[in-house]
Amino acid sequence: MTAGDAVPHVRRATLADVPELQAMIARSARGLSEGFYTPQQIESAVRHMFGVDTQLVHDGTYFVVEADGALVAGGGWSRRRTLFGGDQFKQGEDASLDPARDAARIRAFFVDPSWARRGLGRLLFEACRSAAAAAGFTTLKLLATLPGEPLYTALGFTVRERVTVTLPDGVAVPGAVMSRPV
Repeated sequence: MTAGDAVPHVRRATLADVPELQAMIARSARGLSEGFYTPQQIESAVRHMFGVDTQLVHDGTYFVVEADGALVAGGGWSRRRTLFGGDQFKQGEDASLDPARDAARIRAFFVDPSWARRGLGRLLFEACRSAAAAAGFTTLKLLATLPGEPLYTALGFTVRERVTVTLPDGVAVPGAVMSRPV
């Protein structure tokens, strides 16, 4: 893709994308969480929770959107038990899910603020939904941030439970566990 090419396209993420993704995720969290979370909640989430889960990259289930020669969004799905959080948040083994009884996870959707509200979240979601369906899953589950909840509601997800995640520094970040059929 050449610079100036404004047509976004989706591809699978690679480990080489991780540094650019981490920077974009921080911009996304800081730029799109204002009004939903306090500055302290945003910074704590960027430090302790938001980020790339490289297991998804290894599994081939994390996607990026490229446009104008840059990564402008990322998001994925997972056949593993972890519901949310980047590498810095994970603990222990990340066991596989059984598509016959478990819901696939929708994970780590972030959009560069300069590309927000242009359909990139929907584009990523369709890639994830399609791949999860092909893997035999019939239900999708996620933990939505407050700024992400309107997108997921528009995509047909329903709030199942309101939760608060307490991060290692004691900062509490509210969210919602949501699900929908594939």
